[in-house]
This record gives sequence, structure tokens and C-alpha cells, in this order.
Amino acid sequence: MTDQSNMMALPHLQHKPSKLRLARVLGFALLLWLAIVAVGGPDLIGQDPAKQSLLSTLERPSLAHPLGTDHLGRDMVARLLSGAQLSLSLAFLSVITAGLPGTIIGITAAWFGGWIDRILGAFADAVLALPGLLLVLMLAAMSPGSWWALYAGISLTLWVEYFRYTRQRARIVLAEPSVEASRLLGLGPWLLVRRHLIPEIGPGLLTIAAFGAATAVTSVAALGFVSVGIRPPTAEWGVMMTELLPYWREAPFLILQPVGCLVITVLALHLSVGGMRRP
Repeated sequence: MTDQSNMMALPHLQHKPSKLRLARVLGFALLLWLAIVAVGGPDLIGQDPAKQSLLSTLERPSLAHPLGTDHLGRDMVARLLSGAQLSLSLAFLSVITAGLPGTIIGITAAWFGGWIDRILGAFADAVLALPGLLLVLMLAAMSPGSWWALYAGISLTLWVEYFRYTRQRARIVLAEPSVEASRLLGLGPWLLVRRHLIPEIGPGLLTIAAFGAATAVTSVAALGFVSVGIRPPTAEWGVMMTELLPYWREAPFLILQPVGCLVITVLALHLSVGGMRRP
């Protein structure tokens, strides 16, 4: 009876990993497609996202404008692609500049321990005491409409997650007998990090990076929507939502486009880490 129950449960156990793999493949495919259209799209279509034509406002999709035009006659495809360029580049840079120092500082704290660990931990707690959104708003207010202010604010709030996760996992890994044996064999710090730490903390860091990138994209859009971040006429998804909101009754298909781009981007980032070990 027990064997029969195990055999009946086996297909379900096999089906779940296949679903996770399919979700990850779909996520990576969406991310690759977004990256390709963001990098090469604006040049391929040959449309200026800032070019206005007041004679062709709120047009429906056509051969000349496949996704229509906005309230100033600007091509929606060109503006969506320009917005994708801005959002994805900011998310990528934020993840890199937050992930590298956060991971290095976390490994340093776990490696040396003692007063170094306490000082670095206290500094991270001090950063957490200031809400991330408030920090971004402060920098955006100091430099209105600045891309670099948003980038700096988001990066300064994201690095703490990498630090806390890396410090916690590195403490456990460095205390394992295999690491002690490697030290007795005379392996240097870099080999210990590459052989023991990176395989253990890598999946968790990728998960944090994906969610951090999604946070960066949604933060830029949210700040643009409330007119605190990027300002018009820059093509940014949140700014586009604000500009098109008054015309949602006349042309609801227009405001749905930047919303759809935001949803697809966040969904792709979440799916790409499906099945990975979460921190």
C-alpha cells in the first residue's frame, strides 16, 4: 500500500520541477527579448520619441504607428522602447553597483568577525533605519528630474540586502569542516571564496538581484507617475502613464501600453528566478 502511494505521488514530484524549469525559461526568454528591443529597437524603427505632430494625436494603431500616437502625436512604439532603455539600464546598473559592494562587505564581515563585523552590521542597520523610499525621494528632490539621483538612491537602498544575506550565509559556510580542511591544505582566501562561498551564496544572490531589479523598475515608474522622478518630455513608463491618464476614456489602449510593459518586465524578472533557492 505504501509503495503504491509512493508511485502515485511520484508524477507530481516530477511535474513540479518541469513547471519550474518552464517558468525560468519563459522568464529568461522575456528578459532577452526586452533587452534586445531596448538596445536595438529605437534605432531600428527610426522614430524620434520626442517628435510631436499635433495633427495626429491619439491615433489608433496603423502601419505608420503600430501602437498609435499619444496626446501630442508622438509615436508610442518609439516612446515605449525609449522607456525600456531607461528603466532596464537603471535597473542593471543599480543591481551591479549595489550587489558587488554588498556582497564583498558581507563576506568581509563574516570572514573577520569581531569588531569589523559589528561596525559593518551597525552601518547597515543605520541605513535600514532610513526608509529606502524616503532616501530616493530626498535625492530626487535635491536634483529634480535627474536620472543619476534616482540611480544613486536606489543603489544605496539595495546594497543592504546583499550584505545581510551574504554575511549570514558566509558565516555558516565558513564554519563547515570542508572549509577548515581547505584552510589546513593551504588554500588562499580567493580559492576558498571561489570554491566554497560562491557556489553556496550564488543562487540566493541571483534571486536578490532579480527582485532588486524589479524594485528598481517599479520605483522609477512610481516616482515618475507622481511627478517626482523623471520629468516630461523624457519617455519613461511612469511619466507616460501620468501624461496619458487624462485621456483614458478617449483612448484607453494607450495608457494600457506602459502599464503592460511594466507588468511584463516585473513578471520576467520574477519568473527568471523561479525554482532557485530563496534567501
